[in-house]
Amino acid sequence: MAESATGRHCRRGGASGVTASRRLAPRAPRPPLRSHGNGRRVGAAGPRQRGGVEMEPAREAEEPPGSPALPAEEPQGGQPVGAPPGEEALPAAAGRERGVRGAGPQGPGGRAARGRGRRGGGESGRAGRRPRVTVDSSKAKTSLEALKISLRQLRWREVRMLKDSDPSWKPTFIVKPDGGCQGDGIYLVKDPSDIRLSGSIPARPAVVQEYICKPLLVDKLKFDIRLYVLLKSLEPLEIYIAKDGLSRFCTEPYQEPTLKNLHQVFMHLTNYSLNIHSGNFIHSDDANTGSKRTFSSILCRLSSRGADVKKLWSDIISLVIKTIIALTPELKVYYQSDIPAGKPGPTCFQILGFDILLMKNLKPMLLEVNANPSMRIEHEQELSPGVFENVPSAVDEEVKVAVIRDTLRLVDPHKKKRRDVQCQAPERGPEEPLPASPAALPSLCLKQVFPKYAKQFSYLRLLDRVAALFIRFLGVKGTTKLGPTGFRTFIRNCKLSNSNFSMASVDILYIDITRRWNSMGIDHKESGMCLQAFVEAFFCLAQKKYKSLPLHEQVASLIDFCEYHLAALDEKRLVCGRGVVERRSAVVPCHADGPHLTPAAHSPLLNRMATAGKFADDRNHRYERC
Repeated sequence: MAESATGRHCRRGGASGVTASRRLAPRAPRPPLRSHGNGRRVGAAGPRQRGGVEMEPAREAEEPPGSPALPAEEPQGGQPVGAPPGEEALPAAAGRERGVRGAGPQGPGGRAARGRGRRGGGESGRAGRRPRVTVDSSKAKTSLEALKISLRQLRWREVRMLKDSDPSWKPTFIVKPDGGCQGDGIYLVKDPSDIRLSGSIPARPAVVQEYICKPLLVDKLKFDIRLYVLLKSLEPLEIYIAKDGLSRFCTEPYQEPTLKNLHQVFMHLTNYSLNIHSGNFIHSDDANTGSKRTFSSILCRLSSRGADVKKLWSDIISLVIKTIIALTPELKVYYQSDIPAGKPGPTCFQILGFDILLMKNLKPMLLEVNANPSMRIEHEQELSPGVFENVPSAVDEEVKVAVIRDTLRLVDPHKKKRRDVQCQAPERGPEEPLPASPAALPSLCLKQVFPKYAKQFSYLRLLDRVAALFIRFLGVKGTTKLGPTGFRTFIRNCKLSNSNFSMASVDILYIDITRRWNSMGIDHKESGMCLQAFVEAFFCLAQKKYKSLPLHEQVASLIDFCEYHLAALDEKRLVCGRGVVERRSAVVPCHADGPHLTPAAHSPLLNRMATAGKFADDRNHRYERC
């Protein structure tokens, strides 16, 4: 959680957000240095980068080694080519980096020159021994002063960010009204006070994000990626990602946002529904050209330029899984209120649209998740002013039909039945005709990523277990909020109250947290404690009970504690239930004064209850000692 993440950052060391570049002597190539800012490393200089080197981001600290990767697209062009004019250089793949580092453009002469530089001890020799390093301190905040002292001791140079030299520099924000779609109401601002709360746009909540000013460009245009993700099941969690998606392009060459161009939506917003109205929009049936292309065509292009598309896919998979894990606790609360319990077979599924933006260094950034992505496979074409007709879109059809078809194949409720029938079918006679076989379908375009990679992300699923506790004590079917009685029952059954935390304190905790969350919420139709409020209360209880542990371990320990006591309670109820059944079987026929039990019917029940109680007490004693 927050504390553990901070601990990881402190152990990694360095000033947060520091980037470095290195100036090398032309005849003295050396192995790359590793900077200590935000876990970044300095990469190798390519043949087109003689004055500096490219920065490549290290993997996130929490991402385990050997992260999953989908099959990469094969390059279609043989040897890598340089970036076309107007496009920035891309981070090279690992193998290509080694090739650049191994031999510079000077060949053996370069090595000889390097040797002479060392022996001569002249100016070039000093430059070869100690390359000049420049550090960008723009993202360093609390560590800035310590960073400056370190740079002076190392005799490195600082370059400050534009905003330090230009007081008028401001970040840009993108505002997306709540409940909007297809780019409706989206606009850019430099000053948060410019957010429109009234006027032409009705007053409604909005999502405000910091605008990403350094996107990857293709053909000098900004673009984003729409990937389709199938959430096949919540319990157990099953996630599939389509192997291909759509790349939606802006229709005006990109420039970083300024006060003068904030209104140019065709430059900054990648929404298809907006750019289709631009005179520069290009309809194309070719997946490699036009204003809407396949993601696989972009991957081929990046691969041919030396980019590591396997790592890109790995990062995208990690992004998708983490996002779904963050969503599942609340989804499960709504699922249990709408779906009948115990219904066999797949009861529901969801196709989600993930909108992702690639940074210059190929790091994927999540823009938003669409719960109801468009599946149209045609586009509007204007025949004359104000007259439109729908024209099939080959690119949309190629991607979307495959997603829908293979989703239906995966959730087919009769698939298992047909497989069982085929296994039990009797042998055909020699004269019986062969059954008609369906047309051969292509292989699935959907790749399972969860639970395939569940072990790597299991540490993120603590809130899933908290949500399971919340759902257990909701009580009334169809509700999504926990009442005071249900919260008290949770505390009592999990044995969380004691002399230091009375039931009166429980009620105060419930009232304070619930009142605060209800004051922030929009939906007041139902009273009670929502899931987010329950999570906050659970964290408070964990901090009270396990004061000496980090927050992440506090929460994990309290979950284990609650699950243990609830399991013991369920076992006790099961034993009691069996005893009731046996007691009923011993009931003699009714007389005028009511049913009578034989004396022998009582002893097995009492013995089992005593044994269960002794077993639970013994386990409690062992648990407390641990």
